[in-house]
Amino acid sequence: MKKVLVLFIFALILSVYSAPAKKAAKAKASRPSYPPQAKVMDYPCTIDNSKQKAIVYLAKGKSPRPLLVALHTWGGTYRQSCWNYAQYCVKNNWNFIFPHFRGQNWNPDGCGSDKAVQDIVDAVAYMKKAGKVDEKRVYLIGGSGGGHATLLLAGRHPELWTAVSAWCPISDIAAWHNECTTVNPRYKNSYAKHIERACGGNPQKDPKAKAQAARRSPLTYLARAAKLKVDINAGIHDGYKGSVLTSHSLNAFNVLADKKDQLSKEEINSIVRDRKIPAKFGKPETDPVFGRASVLFRRQSNLVRVTIFNGGHTILAAAGLDWLARQSRDKKVDWSVRKNKKAAKAAEIHK
Repeated sequence: MKKVLVLFIFALILSVYSAPAKKAAKAKASRPSYPPQAKVMDYPCTIDNSKQKAIVYLAKGKSPRPLLVALHTWGGTYRQSCWNYAQYCVKNNWNFIFPHFRGQNWNPDGCGSDKAVQDIVDAVAYMKKAGKVDEKRVYLIGGSGGGHATLLLAGRHPELWTAVSAWCPISDIAAWHNECTTVNPRYKNSYAKHIERACGGNPQKDPKAKAQAARRSPLTYLARAAKLKVDINAGIHDGYKGSVLTSHSLNAFNVLADKKDQLSKEEINSIVRDRKIPAKFGKPETDPVFGRASVLFRRQSNLVRVTIFNGGHTILAAAGLDWLARQSRDKKVDWSVRKNKKAAKAAEIHK
């Protein structure tokens, strides 16, 4: 009898303490993908005279306000959650657009195609006509497939942006295809196949597919972004706990960095292989905005910065938005760390 009573009391206590957690989880699961102030809109795309979907928020008032263009991940569409980005813009009265840009990247029209690129260009043009946009503060952010598109647009249309923030990006499509079949064979039947569908063949074997992969890769164009403020970020464990090796971020940094600041091939291979930062680099300054995802390595050169943090395939939206908000066309790049700011709870968005 005593045993039954103890079990009953334990079950009662457990139900009381688990109820709030269940309620919170249910509320999060039922939350829409964007705040009610934002709306689904159609906007014109000039490359084929089509209409493309986007989530849009127009800033209030008559004064020009910043514009944030946020990009969905590899397998996403405009229907993917953009809550963190959109809510930030609503709170700070920024213009915001989250374009479809041809949807998932296994579509030939997606994955950095000319159509996908032009759709993002047209999204900016649409927002400038529809709202009051501060030309000095036009920002681009994305992670994973969105990080790939962020770096691609930085290289192909650097004139559009004040600053861009890329997270766990793919910078070389052919290299990633190879990594998904050798380093990470668990992705052989997913991401590698996606690339083959988008490029029309295996870029390791088919010259035409290889050329398509190069045309869709940020590294092909990134040198054009030499005068653009570029922030690149990746988790040290990505590629192992995630799908994209940190080499993609480090190689992208090298394109824009002074020769003296570039990492050697051996240094990059060491970081990727060991998932550790070589001791010779020392410890970087603590950045509270990264929260628990502590900064392990950071290097700045010209207008580019790369950060490797303690994490996997993760987008820290709070950190990216905090940096973007401090950049303006008429001011020098701001790489400062806010030492007195309370550590932000990094808003993680997983692919």
